[in-house]
Amino acid sequence: MTLGMLMAGHADPFVHADSAALAEELGFTDVWMADERFYREVYSLLTVIAMKTKRINIGPCVTDPFSRHPALTAMAIYTLDDISRGRAILGLGAGVSGFAEMGTTRPKPVRAIRESIELIRAMSGGEDISYDGEVVKFDTGKLGFKPSRQKLPVWIAGNGPQVQQLGGKLADAVIMEACGNALEAKAFAARIAESAAGAGRSAKDVHLVARLNVSLSDNAGDAYDALRLRAARTLASGRTHFDTLESQGLAVPAQVREKVAHVSYKEGAPPYEAIRADISNDMIKAISLVGTTADIRQQLIGLFEAGIGGVILSALPAKGVTMQQTLERFVTEAWQPALKHKKN
Repeated sequence: MTLGMLMAGHADPFVHADSAALAEELGFTDVWMADERFYREVYSLLTVIAMKTKRINIGPCVTDPFSRHPALTAMAIYTLDDISRGRAILGLGAGVSGFAEMGTTRPKPVRAIRESIELIRAMSGGEDISYDGEVVKFDTGKLGFKPSRQKLPVWIAGNGPQVQQLGGKLADAVIMEACGNALEAKAFAARIAESAAGAGRSAKDVHLVARLNVSLSDNAGDAYDALRLRAARTLASGRTHFDTLESQGLAVPAQVREKVAHVSYKEGAPPYEAIRADISNDMIKAISLVGTTADIRQQLIGLFEAGIGGVILSALPAKGVTMQQTLERFVTEAWQPALKHKKN
């Protein structure tokens, strides 16, 4: 089982490094920085984190094939792996942030992710490479150094069926955003298992990870309120695919989505205040880890039983609860007891 923490680069770099050190102390297995435009640069932050930590794995969650050429990603991630002495993980997805501002398009995103992985892996040998993909092109070039570790883990992130199928075929792990309930997790696990089998792999070869927002409080209502706005954005923006929410009666109705249909990605969460009242606690729970620590413990047990093997959390402290308290209580009162239950 893996436990990761995701941060966006909006704070002082050394604050992020201190948070990563706390996560390491608490027993987290990985820490991730979002490659989010236009926050602090992701690999610079990861370097600071690498120097502050000793054991925890580190990586971007996630970078993409379009805002940065995959050859540049290869340079960055293999350098980070050397700096961290073998602790780098590459998180890769289709990307969205900053694309409108930069005039960046996303031609054939699933194909682009596949080709990026193929090129990045091929460049690890330190030899001349030419790659002529449908999207990714690279003409007779090589890294100016030979990475110390050539089989670097690649985790693909995506909620769409095609991206998840690609992950089942060739990734070390697949990350699904907002996979907070057992029915959604079972659908996710089934898709990965089918795809892996089609590629001659075992489902056990693919680590399944749920990327979840977390808020906890002894007053469960405060935890739900802390996540309501972010849940509104996730559920109503139309950018996050779910297989089962509609059948569970937990999807946002069309007439509610219409109220925010004009909102662009770069506007963030604030415009979704218009539909805050339309987001029920059950909707929030379906896509988050939320409530008391006992509530979250039961959610984790359900996810583990459905096939989830890891969680990457983004913590939003509830009223009267600090970030450190959120992380510490999550680990000691929810995560560790859920793991103990799984082992029994």
